Amino acid sequence: MERFYLIVGHVGRLELLVPHGVKLVQLRLKDLPDEEIRRQIARARDFCAVHRAQLVVNDYWQAALDLRCSFVHLGQEDMDAADFNSLRRAGIRFGLSTHDEAELDRALSLDPAYIALGPVYPTLLKKMKWGPQGLERVTEWKRLAGPVPLVAIGGLTPERAPSVFDAGADSAAVVTDVQQAADPEARVREWLEVCAA
Repeated sequence: MERFYLIVGHVGRLELLVPHGVKLVQLRLKDLPDEEIRRQIARARDFCAVHRAQLVVNDYWQAALDLRCSFVHLGQEDMDAADFNSLRRAGIRFGLSTHDEAELDRALSLDPAYIALGPVYPTLLKKMKWGPQGLERVTEWKRLAGPVPLVAIGGLTPERAPSVFDAGADSAAVVTDVQQAADPEARVREWLEVCAA
């Protein structure tokens, strides 16, 4: 599992940042018409193939299936509607969000490619019904997850990354820190250096 996991909200942003060495990127599209969602996913799929990066499609598992993508990420609500048998038959791997032990047990029972825990730190991006999980929770989750890779998300910065990895995370998923950077490309390069250290 790649240690730096970039999350972007538009295919244009993906095309800007992936060429700087990003090997794992999630396309998280919100509130768009279905036609536009599929257009962006198809474009991202082809762009990532050229740059040998792994594209992860957030939420839209049916579009990922139809467009022959190889990886999806599902939140807890999306898991209720997802057809996991169809995803498995198509060879599509999936990562799953978790916030408490019941969600973790459910996620692990589905044999995911990774599980995500968040928010580790306070996050600006979206109103969360969960408070910050903290580094102790990261360590506990890694123990419970065993061999399944653990992705930490929420409030991560390059300065906080070493502590998150030391706590047991296999990968750091980054949204806001890059999205709000004055120079997103430079910030991505900084993240890649920190994650390679």
